[in-house]
Order: sequence, then C-alpha cells, then structure tokens
Amino acid sequence: MLRRRGVDDVADIRDSPPCALADLLLAHDADYVSAFLEGRLDPRIARRIGLRPWTDRIVERTLKILGGSVAATHALLGGGAAVAGNLAGGTHHAFRATGAGYCVFNDIAVAAEVARRDYGIDRVLVVDLDVHQGDGTAAIYENDPSVFTFSVHCAENFPLRKQRSDLDVPVPQGTGDAGYLSALEEVLDPLFADPAPQLVIFQAGVDGLAEDHLGRLQLSRAGLKARNELVYRAARRAGAPTLVLMGGGYSRPIEHTIEALGDVFEQAVAAFATDEY
Repeated sequence: MLRRRGVDDVADIRDSPPCALADLLLAHDADYVSAFLEGRLDPRIARRIGLRPWTDRIVERTLKILGGSVAATHALLGGGAAVAGNLAGGTHHAFRATGAGYCVFNDIAVAAEVARRDYGIDRVLVVDLDVHQGDGTAAIYENDPSVFTFSVHCAENFPLRKQRSDLDVPVPQGTGDAGYLSALEEVLDPLFADPAPQLVIFQAGVDGLAEDHLGRLQLSRAGLKARNELVYRAARRAGAPTLVLMGGGYSRPIEHTIEALGDVFEQAVAAFATDEY
C-alpha cells in the first residue's frame, strides 16, 4: 500500500532483520527471554499474550518485530535520518519479565535502550497514542527519569489494571475527534519544550477508529490524521529524531485499519521531508 502511494519514492522500505539477543536483553529478563526462545514459556503467560495458535513461527515473527524497531533506531541516530519507522511493533503491553495483549517483548523499551547504549541518548520521550494504555512501557520506566512515558488512552479499556506513566491522559469511551484532539493538544507541546527530547518514540496505534471493535472511541480517519500531524509538527519544531511504530488496529473490515496505518507512515515521510515546520 505504501508503495502504491509512492512512499518509496522518498523513503527506503526494507525487510526487518531479527533482533540480536544482546539487544533484547537490554530491556528484558534473561530467564523470560530464554524460556520464550527455547519454547519453555509458562502456559499462563502464553495465554496472557494471546497469540493463537502458538507455533514456532511466533519466535521468528517476534524477533523480526523487535529487529525492525532496532534497525529503525540505528537509521535515525546513526544513519542521519530524521524519521524512521517499523511497519510492526509498538508492543507496549510487554513488561520486563512477561508479555500480554499480543506483545511478547517491548520494542519501545528495546529501542530506547539501544539508543542509550550506542548513541548516549539520555532524554527519550515515548508518545503512546494507542487506544490502550502503554502499561508495560510505563512499568519498565517507572523509576527511570531518562525515559518519559506519555499515554493518551481510553479510560475504560484494556488493560483493566493500569500502570502509572509519567503522564497519563485517560479519555472516556465514546470520545470523538474534537474531545480527543483537544485533550492531546493541551498537553503535547510542553513535552517537547526545553530541554527537547533527543529521541521521540511514537506508538501510533489506530485502534481508536470508530470502526475498531476493540477501541471504544469514536475517532475518524481524519481525526487520526490530525493527531499524527500534531505529533509530527511538535517533533519537527523540537528537532527531535522520531521513531514511528505501528501499534494496534482491529477494525471490521480490516481495510479501515490498513488505510489509517498507511496514513501514519505516509504523513511521517511527508512531514519530515519539508522545512515548513
């Protein structure tokens, strides 16, 4: 779809490599990692993650999800790109030693840790705009001032037991474009103020769409495009390299999700290819 839209005229679209074990261990418990890789995962954790049917290919899939986010981080901070992304990822429900909500490992945390290890980054801003709170990311960085976690999410949605982000903005179910964008605008710009983040990680889930059967918000495709624009504008003004991750989307029919995710990445390329901001 992105190629049909002409995105590859101005951006590289590459296959994701598998994540290296050393990178994975930067953010995750070694025993949990080895249990997953060796097929010894506790059945209770597998049920909590929810991927069905559980097959050996889930290992390959998971490592490529993480590897794509790591590769994009290197493209940003080592390759001179202003924006890079992963057409997967945003696996924000994974904690340090367990998974949940279709998330085995947390690629946001792994990317942040790679940025710190390899590029000396000590000011990371996570902008999580999935309809579900980024509970795993919040828990991993609860006591770490170098990573600021920010989440706008549906208050009455999964996870039932919320964690504490550095800034949480819960909005009620049924919130439409106007209320959602107003809530986001009210708090977004100060997060990019001096000192500006050295890396922005944008979890750009589109499960807030009105057509999404897990979302419970009433956002339109136009509303989500306005949301994306707010984030990209703020990041451009701050001069912050921006990593864009897919996040969730469960529309019926799924084409609504696909088109909205296409917007996320098409807008990212367009926003960072101009000097208008």
